[in-house]
Amino acid sequence: MVHNVIIIGSGPAGYTAALYAARADLAPLIFAGLQPGGQLMITTDVENYPGFPDGVMGPEMMELFRKQAERFGTVIRDEQVTKVELEGEIKKVWVEDQMYEARSIIISTGASAKWLGLPSEVTFGGYGVSACATCDGFFFKGKEVMIVGGGDTAMEEAQFLTRHASKVYVAHRRDSFRASKIMQERVLANPKIEVLWNTGIEEIVGQENPRKVTGVKLVDTVSGAQREMSIDGVFIAIGHQPNSSLFAGVLDMDAAGYLIPQPHSTKTKVAGVFVAGDVADSVYRQAVSAAGTGCMAAIDAERYLSGH
Repeated sequence: MVHNVIIIGSGPAGYTAALYAARADLAPLIFAGLQPGGQLMITTDVENYPGFPDGVMGPEMMELFRKQAERFGTVIRDEQVTKVELEGEIKKVWVEDQMYEARSIIISTGASAKWLGLPSEVTFGGYGVSACATCDGFFFKGKEVMIVGGGDTAMEEAQFLTRHASKVYVAHRRDSFRASKIMQERVLANPKIEVLWNTGIEEIVGQENPRKVTGVKLVDTVSGAQREMSIDGVFIAIGHQPNSSLFAGVLDMDAAGYLIPQPHSTKTKVAGVFVAGDVADSVYRQAVSAAGTGCMAAIDAERYLSGH
């Protein structure tokens, strides 16, 4: 059987693409991956998605997206695509040794936040540990928070957090930032931000009931001296990694691995292959913008199929 469209990846982009494709009678098949729902599955409250005035839990919202896509006939498999062959009229997709064929492909594999690799990041993920200041900063009104990182993302997030937090500490392992000069200057000039140079995080400390972060164990990267510090929240800002390794050498990507669509479009350089969501977005990385590009990719795929 040759499918009209196979969608690789779920999240707001993949599910929205499926919703539009299903309503266009294309009977899409989604491979939702090993973390169906994407990054929103590790966020707690989502308060900035239109249409949810009281907010919604990330996993609950993704369950609603999924049900809506299924309602119109989308078939969803919680499986990971392991190999693709995108050239030619009929594209091939493998899950281990099982092969599927499609006339068009929408890639919505997303991006993953880079983490420090501490067990406590997992324990307190969504309970005071976050990788998205724009998503979660609001919950730290009047509190003290820490940003970990030294690039432009960390600088942006630190400044953003000063709108809500009473104090923002920036912990950086070196004695200088990698960030652009203008971003550094803004951070260093902000009275609500204090930079902790040559400082690494050894552990995030918290309590179980109710679960929340209460502090961090820090290490001086020069002397090795350790100390504890009270803090209400920890934001990890050491970058994102697009989940694009499957398409290396086949589709255009930038130096960081983000897929590059053609201008004003979701089309890639391979006919019949489209991209949506964070795998092609290093700038905005929001659920609402990902959903928007999912809609665009489905419309582009539908037009492509009607011409073939």
